Formats: sequence, C-alpha cells, structure tokens
Amino acid sequence: MSKIMSATDAIALIPDGCTLGVTGTGPALEPDFLLATLEQRFLTEGRPGALSLFLPMLPGDRKGEGGLNSFAHKGMMRQVMGASFSRARHPAFLDIMETGEVEGYITGMGTMIQILTATGSGKPGVVTKVGLGTFIDPRHGGGAMNAASVSPPVRLIEIEGEEMLFYPAQKIDVALIRGTTADENGYVSFEEETNTLGAVEMALACKASGGTVIVQVKRVARAGSLDPRTVRIPGPLIDAIVVHPAQTQLSPMMADPAHGWNPFLAGALKRPLDDIPPLPLSAEKALLRRAALELREGDVINLGAGVATRLPIVALEEGILDRVTFTNEHGIFGGLMATAVGGSFVPAFNADAIMDSVFQFNFYDGGGLDVTFLGIGQVDGSGNLNVSRFGAEVNGPGGFINITSKTRRIVFCGTLTSGGLRSRIDEGRLRIEQEGRFGKFVPRVEEVTFNAAEARARGQEVLYITDRAVFRLGDTGPELIEIAPGIDLDRDIRSRVGFELAVSPRLSVMAEALFREPLLGLASSLPKGDRA
Repeated sequence: MSKIMSATDAIALIPDGCTLGVTGTGPALEPDFLLATLEQRFLTEGRPGALSLFLPMLPGDRKGEGGLNSFAHKGMMRQVMGASFSRARHPAFLDIMETGEVEGYITGMGTMIQILTATGSGKPGVVTKVGLGTFIDPRHGGGAMNAASVSPPVRLIEIEGEEMLFYPAQKIDVALIRGTTADENGYVSFEEETNTLGAVEMALACKASGGTVIVQVKRVARAGSLDPRTVRIPGPLIDAIVVHPAQTQLSPMMADPAHGWNPFLAGALKRPLDDIPPLPLSAEKALLRRAALELREGDVINLGAGVATRLPIVALEEGILDRVTFTNEHGIFGGLMATAVGGSFVPAFNADAIMDSVFQFNFYDGGGLDVTFLGIGQVDGSGNLNVSRFGAEVNGPGGFINITSKTRRIVFCGTLTSGGLRSRIDEGRLRIEQEGRFGKFVPRVEEVTFNAAEARARGQEVLYITDRAVFRLGDTGPELIEIAPGIDLDRDIRSRVGFELAVSPRLSVMAEALFREPLLGLASSLPKGDRA
C-alpha cells in the first residue's frame, strides 16, 4: 500500500483529543503545508479539536502567520508543552495562551528532545538536574504558562541524596515532521535541510507510542534510490508522505523559491568568507570585542540568541575563526553562524558538522562546552537572569537552561538599558546620547531562567558584559569590575542599576583599543585554552 497521499488525506489521520508532536524551528524544517492544511480542516470541519501539542522548538517565521498560529482557534487546543515561543512569530497563538483557556507548560529544549528519546527507547522518562532552582522547577511553578496550568509535567525527586527533576515519557499519537526527499517506501533524507531539528527523535517517539508519523517532503524518489548515508529516518517509521514541491529550505520569507536551496547552509559547499565586511565601529562592536577577550585557543563555544550571535564576525576579522569552534543548540559545530550576517539563527556557513538535536544537548548537558555567550533580558541583585518572561509575554528558555547547566564559563552579553538607547564612540570613548527607557538590571527578575546561587555552587565562572561595563558574579551578586572609557560611574551605571551596586576595589577601565578602529591583534595574542 502506498504511503504517498494528499495533505488532506494525511491530516484526516489526526483524531480529536490526541497528542500531536510538531518539529521545526523558526523558518527551518517547518512542515508548513501540513500545518496550513490542518488549520483549514479545523476551520471548515471543526476537527481535530482538543489537541495536546508537544513542541520542542518554535516553527514559524517572523511574518507572524502560519507556524503555531495555525492552532490559534478556540477549541483546537487543550494543552501545550513547549520550550520557545515568540510574539513576532506566534502572535495569535500567544493571545490564546494568555486567555488561560489552554493549559501550557514550558521546559528546556534539550529536555524536551530527551523526553522524546526516552519515549522512543521505552524508558520511563528523563531524570536530570537541568532546571533545578529555575522557573521550571516544580517548587517555582513547574514552567506553568498561565493560571489554568496546575498540573506541571515535572516532579522533584531524590536519588542517593541528590535532588533531581523527573519528566515522564510523553506519548506522541501523531507526529508532523519534514525532510527533503522520501523514497516510495518512506525512507527520508535531509540533503537540502539545514539540520534535522528533532525530526528523528520525534518519529521514534511516535512509533514507539503506536502513533502515526506524517512527513512533508519536497519530492519522492524511486524506492531504494536514496544514498543510505543521507537517510536519517528509515521507512518503517513513516506512515504518510505528503509532497510539497514548493517547499523552501527556509521559509519563503527568508528564501526565494526561485533561487532554490542554498548548498552553503546545508553543508554541501563551503562559502568564501572574504566578502564579509567587518562590523562598523560602535558600542555593539566594542561589547563583542570585549567578549572576544574571553576566548581561548581551542575553545568549544555555544552562541545563544541576541547580540552574541555576531561574535564570529569579530573572530573572522581578527583571524581566529578557525582557532575556536562555535556551536549552536541546533546541531552546528564550526563555521560562521548565519545570524552573524543577517540570516537565520538555525544554520551556519561552512559548518564542520551538523549533528542531531539529541547529540547536541547531550553534549551540552555533559559539560562539553568551554564557554557560552548568551543574551541578557533581566539581571537582579543576586545575579539571577530572566530571558523567558516579560510581563504577559512568554518567550520560554529555548536551550538556555540546558546550555547554562554545566558550561564552565558563562558570558552574558547585552546593553545595560533598552528601548531607544543611542550611543556613539568618539576618539576611543563611549558617549551615551540617549538613555534607554528600560533598565535590564532590576531589583527582582520576573522569573529565574538562570539561578546564580546554583551556578556558584557548581563552580561556574560568570560574566555580564554590557555596552558600558563588565560585571562578574561574586559571592552575593554582580560586582562591577570594568567601566568603559568616557562613562561616568554614577550617572551612566549606578543610576541605571535597580539594586545596590557592588563595585570591585580593583575597578578598571576597559581597554581603549576596544573602542578604536584597529584590530585587537587576537591572532597573535589569543590565550591557550585547555584543548590547545
């Protein structure tokens, strides 16, 4: 019996009240045709309804259409479990979640992928220390998104005297995934995709649950004609194949279908990098240069969302890009993150390896990283960080909690204030022309995505690098250790911090070279790391 069918017939396989798993993140690997067909069926037939969604990532581009917005209809959802959400990508979806009509729970992206792996291998669940002391700890809300969310899918347990979090395995009734090519027997390859993004783990979990796996692909090939080395999901795991010839490598918003797929982003070719210009001199570049001083030869580095994604441009300019290894949570090892040149956060140019999601997070959870550079949302007087909730806006942590759980050196990067901030560099000195309306260093974070006390107990080294100052995590909270040339301590820092500012007795001025045009000379001065 052929597995190839129309999108309408495939979506008809989804029953009311089931648990539906969906993969893809941002513009990458989104099963957009399937989601659009699913939404249309609900609008015309009122089915399938009362769905429980399992969402390790956040499919949907920044147009604010499609993606998770496909589920933003009264009665379509009963419960949601996810790791990342975005007002820019999912406005209608988040509007529904804010009403409290749908239960919603958040946990780390890596933990969600590991839950799928546990389900797929018949294990009872995931036992982990990742998330202890943060908002996903059941003592601090269990990741509840709203007042209706009173049954968190996580329990605090103790094993040999140590606290752990336990997540039960999650049954997946139907999985919506995407690849590039399927042969007639359902073997799926990903040759034009930027990553696999949990599709393998989702398919395994669904089949182990006795469920139905539906894959969207660009084309169908003759049975047995695929290179087995490119096949990531074997045919016995696939129940339905839906062909969408107009499928783009990234969403149509970011990839013109007329241009075809980009082999540089799929790892098929290496892109010349000599046409990438250096960043113009600015407060942001000075911040990134200061962050680059934390690099060591041989470092394996994670880059999170935000300003830090442009750190590889500084490394390229300084001639050290090939002396460190940048990674992201989506499986990239090496190369230049596409975000650095205005692209998607998911892929990279010239990656050395593109790994499955479960490998990447196991590597992170196991302490494989030397250093991570992450964004700043809110910082409080204890050094805790929030990047996951701002008022009614629920973003979730993505991979943030997994990344910070075992990484030896953590560097948070961002401006001290936001909302209209304007500054300039004048003769090696930083001038604040207009202060931001919102301070990021606040009396109390809205929720704890990073627990500073837990980090101290683990012996992690933590820096907070801003546009005008550098803080380190001390015994009780952030301590000011460096100030930018041209910045007044009281006017530009103390008055903008929402807690009593601790100042190091060895407070120093940041190197003026950070604020001038010439290179820093890292090619000849990069310190040796543990791996060098």
